[in-house]
Amino acid sequence: MTESTDSVSRIHKRYTLTTFTPSSLYASLAISVVIASVIVAMSSLYYFKSVENLEVAIPSTVAVLVVAQFADFKLLKTDYSKALHISAFGNLLWLVTIIGGLLSEVVFSKSHLSDIYIAEGMLLFASFRVGIYTSVIGTKVKTALAMCLVQPLAMFLTFVPLGQWYPILSDPRSIGFGLVFIFLGTAWTILTDRATGKLSRTHTFLQAYVAALTRNDPVEMETMMEARSQPSTVSTFQILFKTKNKDCRLVLPDVHPGPFHPIGGSNITYLIYKNLNSSAMVMHSVSDHSLNLPSRSQVEQYLASLQQSSTVQMGYNCTKPVTVQVNKARTVGLLFGKVAVLILSLSPHGMEDVPTSIKTELEQYGKNRGFEKVLVVDSHNAMGEEISKLDADDLLKAAKSNLDTLVTKTPMPLEIGFANSDDFDIETDDLGPGKIAIMCMKIGDEKFFLGWADANNMMNGLREEITNHFSKNGYNLLEICTSDTHYKSRNARNKHGYFEFGSLAKADDAKSWFLNLAKRADQNVSAASFELLAQETSVKVMGAKQFDDYSKALDRAMRMTQGFLVVTTAFFFYTMYQA
Repeated sequence: MTESTDSVSRIHKRYTLTTFTPSSLYASLAISVVIASVIVAMSSLYYFKSVENLEVAIPSTVAVLVVAQFADFKLLKTDYSKALHISAFGNLLWLVTIIGGLLSEVVFSKSHLSDIYIAEGMLLFASFRVGIYTSVIGTKVKTALAMCLVQPLAMFLTFVPLGQWYPILSDPRSIGFGLVFIFLGTAWTILTDRATGKLSRTHTFLQAYVAALTRNDPVEMETMMEARSQPSTVSTFQILFKTKNKDCRLVLPDVHPGPFHPIGGSNITYLIYKNLNSSAMVMHSVSDHSLNLPSRSQVEQYLASLQQSSTVQMGYNCTKPVTVQVNKARTVGLLFGKVAVLILSLSPHGMEDVPTSIKTELEQYGKNRGFEKVLVVDSHNAMGEEISKLDADDLLKAAKSNLDTLVTKTPMPLEIGFANSDDFDIETDDLGPGKIAIMCMKIGDEKFFLGWADANNMMNGLREEITNHFSKNGYNLLEICTSDTHYKSRNARNKHGYFEFGSLAKADDAKSWFLNLAKRADQNVSAASFELLAQETSVKVMGAKQFDDYSKALDRAMRMTQGFLVVTTAFFFYTMYQA
């Protein structure tokens, strides 16, 4: 595995940290209200030994909380949801401190329960606000320090009895513990902001990422990524099938979808599909995230170039498909004139992107066998880990055997039918806007079908369920390929960060959709010619080094964060003993 591939994998694993935030602002509001109520109730019952004014203290504190949350939203000029998320987590830290104080009384056999734990929780809440304000919202450190106590102090003054204000707040331990927590929060934000080294500040990237993810605003992130991208020439191959009904195409772009929605070329597969009159199956080439387009301007430049493609080869004949299975590895091969198309899959076992070394070796092998061009397609149709050496070797064996067999096949006249789902009622968030399509190829006296889904991978086994359903109905489905789109209609709160096809759509529905499309494509079959179109485009791509730098910077920031968490936690337990 190359360093860049490993870097992308590490970045993806960090994605799970973003799923800790509550799913909606209403959830955060409810959580903060409930926690604030519990803080007031526990403080009154266990620390102040009085519940006389509880019916007033709880609603008053909740009212102050809600007003303070709205004040954060206005003063910080941020999203209201962020103000609520920060409040929910901060109040949770306060509650943990109050509970910790109660437990410390038992664990350390203290003679009385010290009410400075209430002040300590308030100041821990304040230190948390300093770190989040500066890192996520982009507030200056001085401003964050000035505002960090507003919400927790307002709540404190509301539910703590007036006579307890001075004794609690004047206790040297309250002041000392609080200053340490605020110092740690401030030191963390300053040091992690510098963790990126030569890159822009860590927090600047984080804020741009949050803006793209939560506000669908990619401008800042795209500007940063494009500035660090490098000029490159990328190839795009199309097999254009011309029929009397409607032209259609198999498209194999070297650009890779991504890096993530809505940045750059995350939706490139659908844009190509629409650019080619919604009659294209945009396949996943053997490429990786180093070939991501960093911005919309580069995407537009790339799309414009597709209209300038030149014809490399043309003809009317095709061989019947060849399928070769070697252990888990399966390849489907088609030969149009001297242009071979190889579709690689490990389904239902799955794998990550096919390594470029396989593509390079197969292209050279095909050239040695007299093929004009070998187009290698990564079917991307089952979830899996990085491909093992054994599976990679099996894919190569199956693909080479496929090429050896294709040259022995007799070319026959080609007929093509195509159908897309644009007018189908398909509503599911595990498909991109291109949804699905089917191509029917009549070669000799047999018909073969090729399926396509504008999706980021497929649930393991879904491909097999659909092909078995086709077989039972007398249809020969060669393969289903996904586009690997990085488009998302909504955020996926899972470890992948996306919904693979079949994770939301029901298998029975998917089988029905594809079979109905196959019947329509079958009805549209007519004599066809083919043209191999090629285009080389000069664009900026993200490159491998950019991902390596991001990954290393993220690792440094995470190591610092882990260190500060250890120190803060250790000091927290120390305060439990000392108070």
